[in-house]
Parts: sequence; structure tokens; C-alpha cells
Amino acid sequence: MKTLLCALLALCLAPARARPGEVTLSGLLDTKASFVPVAGPEADRFSFGFEEYANLRLKTDAGEYITFHAACNLIAAAGIPARTAEAIGASGSSALLSTNFVAGENYAAALELERLYCRITRGALDVDAGLMRLAFGYGTVFSSSDYLNPRNPLFPDARPRGVLGISAAYYPEVPGGSGGTDIKVQTFAAAPRNPLDGSGRGALFGALGECHWDAASLQGMYHFEAPDRGSGYGVHRAGLSVKTDAVIRRRLSSDIIIGLTLDALYQYNHEALTGIDGLSVSAGADYSFYDGKWYVAAAYLFSGRESTTSRIRTPAGFANRHYLYALCRYHFTDYTRAGLHGIAGFDDLSFTPVATVEHEVFQGFTLSLTCQVPLDRDLFTGNGKRGEFGPLPPDAAEGAYARITLKALLRL
Repeated sequence: MKTLLCALLALCLAPARARPGEVTLSGLLDTKASFVPVAGPEADRFSFGFEEYANLRLKTDAGEYITFHAACNLIAAAGIPARTAEAIGASGSSALLSTNFVAGENYAAALELERLYCRITRGALDVDAGLMRLAFGYGTVFSSSDYLNPRNPLFPDARPRGVLGISAAYYPEVPGGSGGTDIKVQTFAAAPRNPLDGSGRGALFGALGECHWDAASLQGMYHFEAPDRGSGYGVHRAGLSVKTDAVIRRRLSSDIIIGLTLDALYQYNHEALTGIDGLSVSAGADYSFYDGKWYVAAAYLFSGRESTTSRIRTPAGFANRHYLYALCRYHFTDYTRAGLHGIAGFDDLSFTPVATVEHEVFQGFTLSLTCQVPLDRDLFTGNGKRGEFGPLPPDAAEGAYARITLKALLRL
């Protein structure tokens, strides 16, 4: 794997004239420093973290109908992110994770393959094969349908993971002319989550259909996960995702256009007797006004305990059922903006507000300062009722009273 990654990096850095066809190289460099006042009886009073992260992406034509895509991540970390990587490796969730990071004199480093696939386009048919991104649904804050890359609004910079598989998409012509309507039919297959399992247990197969109109889009899907430990009959997933623009007519001024999304996925496992706990539903709305200077958004999530957004099913999931997210952002100029967003859990009455200030120093280079402040009932009353988004979540040995992050982002 390391040999393959080195070869990919050399290919990315080689002169463009040395390769046939048109080559596009892009990416980003992310420099981040973090400061955390630590919560916990046996924890250090303060923790610091430093991370240098680069994502390099390459795209080139490999013939009249074939496009080659590749991407790799370069990471150097110390403090908080290095300790997090060590904890993941020590968890034993994969025999490969412990070898992902290599320790240096004062840092831990990793070289990670993110994408490696080819796309064949012929008429109305697209075929992708390799390590690629499989995205489902239209959720913008929560991702009930996009369970291969579950999102958490507290970590918006998390990179979508790739899966090893094959996908075929067909775009049929609409009878009688397009009329502003586009249709897509897609099928796919993906390898099991455990890369060391050669039995095929847990392999993923699915199909979806999409229809796009001028003001709305609709996606329906069905996925089947082959039988594995804990799912002797396999896992069935069926979902529906919708996005549209709602127009509110006004007489004396321009119309108000509100973006609406609904994303639902039901996961059924016969052995777990899933029931209503297999359902995950998110709904959101967003609105921009005063010539785009103000932007507001809100979203709600219901996460069943056996659903795709539950922490039981994914480490990035949620521990309870009902959540609300809100965002307000103001653009002072085209280059400077500030925002306040947060997520609240209704079940345990915990809340984490996040304040962010961003400034684009020049084109492609942005500085940002972010501060998260976890809050729950125990913080104010000391009654021991700790919440999921509080300073010290239940069953956690260590937490944080705040997370302050300074980041410099350079787009290549």
C-alpha cells in the first residue's frame, strides 16, 4: 500500500507535460492548531493539538471515454489529533488502523489513499469502478440516507470516505422531450466494511432512481447488505429523499424562496427486530436574504437506536433520538463572515453552540477561528445528569469545556 501511495504522489507531482492527455491537479493544505480546556477527574487541565493536512487530487483523460481519478491525504499531527488516531488504532476496530500512523520525533504522520477509480462515459451510461465516493440523499446537515459517510454538524470538515466497488448510472431520455426533467437510474455493489473478510459477508448491493425538475428533486433507493455477524438474514435499507424550493408570494417586494429537504432511510434487520428503531429521518430548511448577507438554516433529526445515524451502528452517530440544528451566518464583506451554529439533544437537554469567524486573506487562502462550548445540566447544577453534547459525555473518561481551533486553509 505504501508503495502504491508513493507512486500516486510521484504521479501528482510530476510535470504535466510528461503525461499524455490533459491533467488536472488540485487540492488543499489545511494547517490547524487547537486548544482544549479538558473536563474529567483524571485528565490534564489543558490539551493542545497541531495538524498539517494536505489533500491532493488528480484527474486525467485515459482515452476518449475513460477518465482516471486519484486522491491521497498527507497528514502530520501532534497532541490531540495524534492521540485520537492512537485511540482509534488501539480500539481494535481494524487490524490495519494501528499501522496507519508512523511516529516521528515530535509528530505522527500518515499517508492515506482517498480515491482511486476510473469513469467510463459512453452516451447516456456512466460506469465508475475502484475506490470512490458513493453518496445518497439530499441531506445537508444530517445524512440519514448517506450512511456510508455519516455526518456530524460539530465536525463539518470531516472528509467523506471512499468505498471499494463499482457503480453504473443510466440517464434515459424523457419521452416527448426533456421539459426540464432529468432522470437517473443507478446500480452499485461495494465490498464489505471489513477489508480482511474474504467471504463476502457484509457486501453491499443497491439501486436508486432520481428525478430532477426545475424546482424539485426526488430520489428513491433500496440497498441490501449480505448476511454477516448479527444479521443472519442480511440488512435491508429503503429510503426517500426530496429537496425543493418553497416560494412565498409577497405583493410589495420580491418573493421569499426557502430551500426545503427531507431525507429518510429505514433499516431492517430481522435478528435485531428493528421496528421503529430502524428509522432515521431528517428535515431541513434554509433561507438567504438581504442580497445574501444573511443566511439562516435549521434541521431536525429523528435517529432510531438501530438506524443508520445511531451510535450503535457508527462511531460518528448519535446516542439519543431527537436533535435540532440551527445556523445563522452574516457576510460583512465578500471576504469576511461570521456565524453561530449549534446542535441540541432533546432527550438529555445538552447543547453545543459553535461560533466561527472567517476571513479570506486573498484568493484561495482563508483564515478561520472556531470556538465550541459544550453545555448540559450537570455543568450548571452538578446533579450528575451529563448529556451527549456536554463537557463530559456519559461513559467518557475525558471531555472538554471548550474547543478553540485556529485554521489556515490554502486551496491549490
